This record gives sequence, C-alpha cells and structure tokens, in this order.
Amino acid sequence: MSFTKADHEFMGRAFQLARRGLFNTDPNPRVGCVLVKDNKTAGEGWHQRAGEPHAEINALHDAGKAQARGATAYVTLEPCCHQGKTPPCVEALIEAGVSRVVAAMQDPNPQVAGQGLQALADAGIQVDSGLLQSQAESLNPGFVKRMRYGRPYVRSKLAMSVDGRTALASGESKWITSSAARADVQRLRARSSAIMTGVGTVLADDPSLTVRMEGVDNNPLRVVLDTHLSLPADAKMLGLPGRTLVMTGKDSESSKEELQKAGAEVVTVATRNNSVDPVAVLDYLGQIEMNEVLLEMGATLSGAMLREGLIDEFVIYMAPTLMGHEARPLFRLPGVETMDKKIELEIDDVRAIGRDWRITAKVK
Repeated sequence: MSFTKADHEFMGRAFQLARRGLFNTDPNPRVGCVLVKDNKTAGEGWHQRAGEPHAEINALHDAGKAQARGATAYVTLEPCCHQGKTPPCVEALIEAGVSRVVAAMQDPNPQVAGQGLQALADAGIQVDSGLLQSQAESLNPGFVKRMRYGRPYVRSKLAMSVDGRTALASGESKWITSSAARADVQRLRARSSAIMTGVGTVLADDPSLTVRMEGVDNNPLRVVLDTHLSLPADAKMLGLPGRTLVMTGKDSESSKEELQKAGAEVVTVATRNNSVDPVAVLDYLGQIEMNEVLLEMGATLSGAMLREGLIDEFVIYMAPTLMGHEARPLFRLPGVETMDKKIELEIDDVRAIGRDWRITAKVK
C-alpha cells in the first residue's frame, strides 16, 4: 500500500494522542485515533484509562454522527473485535458508517490478530494497515511482547559515573545524578507496569519504589526477588500506596504470613542455582498482565538478568563525575575475560538530561 503525505500527517497526530495515555492504560495498549472528513479533522480520541472507552469510541463521540459517516479513521492499532470490558470498536466503526480505516499495525492479541481488519473489510470498508508500524510497536513494546511471547518488556534503569560506577565501595550512591535525571526516572516508573528489585537493595537502601510525579496517581506493582524470604515486615514500601509482590523460592508459611500481614503478596516460584529463577519470574509477570518491567537493582541481579538475555533495553544515566576503581560497577559479569566475550550494545538514543546524559541502548 502506498500512503500519502496526508495519511502520514493524520497518523502522526494519532500517535500524539496515544501518548497522552502513556501512564494510565495498563494492561491495555496506548492507542490514538483521528477521524478525517474532506481532508479535515472531524474527531479525535485516545484510550485514557483501562476499563474506559477505547480511542475509536472517543473519536466517534468527538466527531458526532454526521461527521463520522464517510470519514477515514486513522488508528495506531487495529480496532478490537472482541468483547472485553468495553464493546468491540469494530462494530462501532461499522455502525458509524466510516468509509476507510488506516491502522498502523495489526493487534498482536490472539483474540484480534487481523480479525478486526477483516471484519471491517467484510462490511465494505476500505482497510489499509502498516502505516508507521515501527512507531506503533515502539509505543507499546510491553503489550506487543507479552502478546507474542507471554513475557513483559524488561527495561533496566542504571545511574553511573563517567567511569561506569554506580556506588562507592561502602555502598553510598545518593546522589550520582542530578535532580533532572531523577525526575526523568519518575517518568520511566510511571509508564511501567512493575518495578523489580532484589532484596539486597531493599535491605541496603529501604527504597519506596513509588511514582513521585505531579498528575500521576498510580503506582506500578513493586516486585522484590527474595529467595530466602529475608524482607523485613517493616520495610518502607510495605506501608506505601500500591502493591508489593515478593517472589521467593522458600516455602515458609510463617515467614509468608508475617509479610502478608504487613501488606505484601507472596508467590513461590522455581529456583535455579539457589536463587529465584528470573525466567520463572518473568513468565509469572506475563501471566498477570504486566507489560513493561523496570529493573532497579544491584550489579549482581542486573548481571544475572543480562547473562540470561532477559533485558530488552537499557536506560543509563551518566553523570559528569568520577568515582574511582574501587567503586561498584554496573554489572557483575564473571567470565568476561577476553575481548571475544564482551557484550556489545546498540545505542538508540543519547540526550542531555540536565547536567547528565541519558543513553538508551539494546544488546546488539
């Protein structure tokens, strides 16, 4: 299909709308929709919150019946054709009498997977798909990965000095980066379904792992990997808004009961090498509809996740400071002793955040 300049412009607007739902649609995807009639915008909408109307419904309401009839709908994801918490969008588009639907990508959800587009075509509506598909996938990396592979998208957040150190030898690390970088981290947290850490980090720092961002009232699920159930019942995060899930390999009813009384949820998963198996952890998080998981953990667990090939993306904040060779590294990676064992990254983006630099990268 050859798309016009106008097609690109209207779909670009649909992406702008979809991003307004960046922090609120979980476990649903972020979706935007623009209705166009006579080459002018007739209505706009985006999915604002899970359980509420989808983008297409909001755009149809914005346009009104007269303007919707005969319009082209630009939508960042294939319209749904199944009954979920809301009615199918395909039926609403057909009933509204739109003449054309342009979708950025097919919905990877097996309940849809092209069936929505086919239903529209069967109703006599012109259907075109694949416009700006790579942008559509990057908007919802977690939803796409979970639907295709059953696991969430894993993003590792790291803060380091120029010489690649995350904390002094004593463990002191507050603060390596600037307030601007720390505010940027809050946006990463706000878009995540879950924040994962290890019990060692909790014992050392007693973190909150909450979102501190104006206008955002949701907190991601806090996930603590705790093989031997050593998380104290008075850990700060257990008294804060939001859920805390402790994933353990130990079947100790007394320890579980103590943590559950303190507000934690406790799940036992498989272990490997005397530690909670990170593969089992991600499989479980996929089952409970976690789309994007943010890792905020120490060098040992981060290194284990990296060695397993479980990290999809790195977001590294680099501060203009030096901490010396005795300070702690980003990752513990035993076995990288020759250059042929090094792990190469592909850098997707580098930009200044205050006085720091933010590097976004993937394993090559």
